[in-house]
Formats: sequence, structure tokens, C-alpha cells
Amino acid sequence: MDYGYVRVSSRDQNIGRQLAVMKEMKIPKESIYIDRQSGKDFNRPQYKKLLRKLRPGDTLFVTSIDRLGRNYEEIIEQWRNITKQKKADIVVTDLPLLDTRGKNSMDLTGVFISDLVLQILSYVAQTEREHIKKRQAEGIAVAKAKGVNFGRPPKKIPKEFDRIYALWKEEKISGRESAKQLGTTHNTFFKWVRLAEEGRL
Repeated sequence: MDYGYVRVSSRDQNIGRQLAVMKEMKIPKESIYIDRQSGKDFNRPQYKKLLRKLRPGDTLFVTSIDRLGRNYEEIIEQWRNITKQKKADIVVTDLPLLDTRGKNSMDLTGVFISDLVLQILSYVAQTEREHIKKRQAEGIAVAKAKGVNFGRPPKKIPKEFDRIYALWKEEKISGRESAKQLGTTHNTFFKWVRLAEEGRL
């Protein structure tokens, strides 16, 4: 039985090219497993489901090593698990050398070269992920230095705050009633109180 595995890092990324390759390989739609999450590890629902399906003699198709994952040690471990423990084959369509279907008939040099290529590509996949994370962190740091704010913008303090704050301070109304009149939450009201008392409003 032939299976396909497709992965992108987020829901807004396009899986069209990978699906087109699976169609070209004549993989039935019901045999294609798709995950939309990071390749940092193999804790992915569809990948786990696929592993449970694999039987000796089956073949798993992926378009490239980094679609399988981006963790060097885990890629090697999963590759060995599929090919040695489950006795299934793996085909990396972008690199014909990584096709275990003919591995038993390879000479020792061919096996060595394919194993070496697997290790190099797995290493590259992990280092690329690390570089992406580093570039993201650097980009965020630069943006913050320029005054760009991330996350939800702070809620604007209503004009009535001073009056409500004075009533609360005189214990004429409770904190919850104050928050209700200002149309905000109890926690936000006390955040504003703290800012007012620190002279930061």
C-alpha cells in the first residue's frame, strides 16, 4: 500500500505543490495524511495516525526531508523506525537517491552514500529551522526597538475613569461596580488604578 505525508508549518501555508506530487505518484486521497504544524518534533496527530497504518511492504512518499521533520536526531530515528522496525519503504520524491525500495539490491557503496545523504539533509533541515527562529527573534527585537508593539493593543481608559476612581477611593462603590460602570473587567479596572496611583496615566 502506498501512503503520502504532507506537512506545512501553519494553516495559511499552501499544500498544493505537495498534493500535486502525491497525485503524480498515484497516491489515493484517503491515503494522504496532512499535518499543519511545526516540524520541530514528531508529535503530530496525522503523522502518528499514519505510523499506525504502515505495514511491512508499504511505501511512504514525502516530497522532501524537511516535510518529514526538522529535528536531525528524530528524523534519523523515525527513518530507521519505518524502514527497520516497520519494514516499510520511504521515497523522497525531490531526491531519487533517498528511495529505500531498491536498497536491498544496492551495493555497500550505494547504501553508504544514501545513508550519508540522509544524515546531511536531516542536519540541514534542523539548522535551517534554527536559522529561521534566529531571524524571527532578530526581527522582533528590531521591531520592538523601533517602537512596534506586539499583541493586543491596550484598552483605552474611558473619560469617566477619574470620577469612578474617586468614588471607589471614597469606598462609595465597589471595584466590581466600578469596572461594570466603565465597561471593563475587574482586573483591568485595578490595572488602571495602579497606573493612576503610580502617576502613569
